[in-house]
Amino acid sequence: MGQKDSKPSYNYSYDYGNTSSGYNPSYAGHTSSSYSARYAPSSQNNVQPETHARLQRKYSRIGDDYRSLSQVTEALAQAGLESSNLIVGIDFTKSNEWTGKMSFNRRCLHDIGSTPNPYEQAISIIGRTLSAFDEDNLIPCFGFGDASTHDQEVFSFYPENRPCNGFEEALERYREIVPTLRLAGPTSFAPMIETAIGIVDSTGGQYHVLLIIADGQVTRSVDTQSGQLSPQERDTIDAIVKASQFPLSIVLVGVGDGPWDMMHQFDDNIPARSFDNFQFVNFTEIMSKSIAADRKEAEFALSALMEIPEQYKATLDLQLLGCRHRITPRVALPPPTRNAYSRSTSFSQQSGVYSRSSSFGQQMSGSQQRSESFKQQQQPAAPRRPDTYEAESALEDRLDIYLHLVAFLITFNSWTKGYSSLPGVEFLPADKICAETFCLTALQTKSLHTFYLQLCPICMYKSKDLAFGCGHQTCYECGKILERCPLCQQPITTRIRLY
Repeated sequence: MGQKDSKPSYNYSYDYGNTSSGYNPSYAGHTSSSYSARYAPSSQNNVQPETHARLQRKYSRIGDDYRSLSQVTEALAQAGLESSNLIVGIDFTKSNEWTGKMSFNRRCLHDIGSTPNPYEQAISIIGRTLSAFDEDNLIPCFGFGDASTHDQEVFSFYPENRPCNGFEEALERYREIVPTLRLAGPTSFAPMIETAIGIVDSTGGQYHVLLIIADGQVTRSVDTQSGQLSPQERDTIDAIVKASQFPLSIVLVGVGDGPWDMMHQFDDNIPARSFDNFQFVNFTEIMSKSIAADRKEAEFALSALMEIPEQYKATLDLQLLGCRHRITPRVALPPPTRNAYSRSTSFSQQSGVYSRSSSFGQQMSGSQQRSESFKQQQQPAAPRRPDTYEAESALEDRLDIYLHLVAFLITFNSWTKGYSSLPGVEFLPADKICAETFCLTALQTKSLHTFYLQLCPICMYKSKDLAFGCGHQTCYECGKILERCPLCQQPITTRIRLY
């Protein structure tokens, strides 16, 4: 990225054998010093200390000074930036399952269906509006936050870090990858930013723009004291500060419901940077405006590129362009592969009801349902030892059946009066229930959807309002005293209140 005649090289010296894809629980006590030393530049630029301090003050806060996309384009040309190199990072953390409650009709933000999900929309619009600023149309794309990366690693969309050939291929590859993933967490942008730093350095210090599309904030546990930073927050801030020593701009595109207050803090109030290198764009807010689609896209492009002209000027004045520090690049994992236990989302929308399995498919007659149930029961078990995820899924399935049975009993008033009216649950007529298989047919009401999504699986009474680092949820009263997740038995190191 940089001037028009510059071409990046994507031959990264990555060794997949030297990294671990598993989550390291000891990371909870991690401080930023370990990777800060790793990414410390081996040589400084030639700017005098007094001049560097003056320029740092000048570019410490870059304002949103443009009112039209043409103004931004003109400013970029005046600064000498006629094209750019883009890097894309996609958030695959577990919170995507619930941050579409308001903005995506309670669906998981990564749902692949007949209508584009927010990530597909963002990638498509970015492709239409920003691809003109990419010089060679080769876009390195990465994912983070899934069960293989957690808050420690990133994976490349293609083996050997092959970049996508334009945003159309990036979108197609995204749709291929989603079904192979298991959403996880915690959320940290540090691995993605560090990966981008390595790419910038490997191309000889050419100017790049990192586009991170994410559903919310960096993980902050309810156990984190006021005024303190969580490990993920600290690492992300340190990575943003470190990135300001390189010709790299970071644009975070927020999809879903948020919240976004920490993103605004990242945008405006991170100290000790060489220049203001971070821009946050609320994609959901822009797309929800009552204006024409082309105006929405123009406003999004304007918001994403607003600070790029001044940021590029900063990299010129600070002599960051063309500087190679020869740091050790972060190792990206290969893309995940499909297996029997991969699942892209926890819920898929069918006939007005959200389901976790095919038992919530199209409505069948009672005999058909019994037949399908018996067929499933007669299938022989695979002759192998179940892995951790299989055990977790089996337990979740049993809990699903139990919840459906509870709903069935409540509908027929088979419980005592003390349990016959759970808060917020609308009862269904008996002919809507399939008693033979203890599962629900496609319903037109939202009562069972509400029942399933909101009740704590422990007390079966209070609403879920606490999420663990593994992604499972309970009510706060039940979850605050647990040491291990009751569903997957992982030690609980992170608790996040849901509101």
